[in-house]
Amino acid sequence: MLRTIRAKFAVGFLLIFCLSFLLLNVTLKAYIRSSNRTIITSDLVELKNNGNVYVRQAFLINHFTNNDLYFGQMAEEMVGDLRRATSSDVSAYTVDGVLLYSSDQTKFAGRSTSDLKLALEGKTAYTITYAGSAGSVLYSYPVVIDGVKVGILRFAKDFSSLYEQTGRILNILFYLALAIFAAAFLFSYMLSRHITIPLVKLTRASTEVIRGNLDVRIGIRRRDEIGRLAANFNDMIGRIASQITTIGRDRDRLKALHEQEKRFFDNVTHELKTPLTSILGYAEIIRENGEADRAFFEKGMAHIVDESRRLHGMVLNLLEVSRRSAAKDEAALVDAGALLRDVRDAMELRAKRYKKRIALNAEDGLYVLGQSDRLRQLFINLLDNAIKYSSPQAEIAVVAETDRAAGAVRFAFANPGVTLSPGDAEKVFEPFYSGDRTFKEEGSVGLGLSIVKAIVDDHGGTIRMDSGDGRTTVRVALPAAGKEEGDA
Repeated sequence: MLRTIRAKFAVGFLLIFCLSFLLLNVTLKAYIRSSNRTIITSDLVELKNNGNVYVRQAFLINHFTNNDLYFGQMAEEMVGDLRRATSSDVSAYTVDGVLLYSSDQTKFAGRSTSDLKLALEGKTAYTITYAGSAGSVLYSYPVVIDGVKVGILRFAKDFSSLYEQTGRILNILFYLALAIFAAAFLFSYMLSRHITIPLVKLTRASTEVIRGNLDVRIGIRRRDEIGRLAANFNDMIGRIASQITTIGRDRDRLKALHEQEKRFFDNVTHELKTPLTSILGYAEIIRENGEADRAFFEKGMAHIVDESRRLHGMVLNLLEVSRRSAAKDEAALVDAGALLRDVRDAMELRAKRYKKRIALNAEDGLYVLGQSDRLRQLFINLLDNAIKYSSPQAEIAVVAETDRAAGAVRFAFANPGVTLSPGDAEKVFEPFYSGDRTFKEEGSVGLGLSIVKAIVDDHGGTIRMDSGDGRTTVRVALPAAGKEEGDA
């Protein structure tokens, strides 16, 4: 289509230039002819005036009573004198149109006699005859003496030099105009190519984009509108490619999240169903047998209590997940070190149950701005996670200290045990991520560290997990707050 546009440009410019050239040529010819007529008319008027002066003088010098007769008698002399005075051939006629004398009768023979007929009617007239670059005029007018028409004078004047001169001028103007129009047409054609060639490139590039090739670029280096259009096109394709890449990443991430959510739903359904089934089974047997079998009764009640506690913990975790989008409580000054000691004391019993111990090294005055209940849950989840996944009879090392250079309070929860791969260590804090189920505790649905990450993010902190060489360490950093800041 753009080649058609280029052809339209060429044909359009050609038509415009041809019409303009023809119009200019016709106009110049008409103007020059009009100018020639003006010059000829001026010469003829002067010719008539000279002839009239000569005839009047001749009649004044010789007082003839019969003017017509005298005009006939002096015709030969008068024609000769006017021939020499005007450099034109002259013929004299009677008032009836009869030729009296002619300086060169061949100049009048075979020519139009319309001017002579008009002169017989008392009018002044002339006839212009063209023959190539030559031009001549037949000029006739009645001679009137004292109000009486005594004869007719007819002149044959050659204007070939005038027409040759104007012809040369016309030729010069013709070729000059032709050269100018040819140069203008060539410039216009080159300009149209200069415009349409980039458009062809843009069309080809856009076609490649339609076919899915986003690596195409237009190599047009110009500082005009087309150059800016090409640069904008390249930027647009770059942004589209970037957006498509981002969309692809988001699509893959959404797909992974969807799969994680499905696994999470399956896990929650399974983990909730298993203890409920066990509780229901023991409860029905105890209802039927009562305390008849005391040993079974005690075992069943203990199982029901343990499973109920496990259900309660899972429900609390699920509720915590649902609270992430809820309104946050106002932050208050919290002594994180004292809070961590309380949590350590409470979790010591759970650690002993697994034959493990917790070693805490916490500085005094570790103040942060936050929500005490949620920070407590943060520490509980991290210690519980360390207890569950550490080696048997392991010592869990907990360190809490101030990083004054960074203006933060740092916590480290380290435990020996089975380590995670680098990929799992990066993903353990993602929502719904359950990790390698080989090392997963029964009843866990993979929400603990996700909740921990949400609490740390809400407090403006950072968290990461380092796992390797038989040891896993979770590091948490929270913005530090001075005591006076909380008082204020």
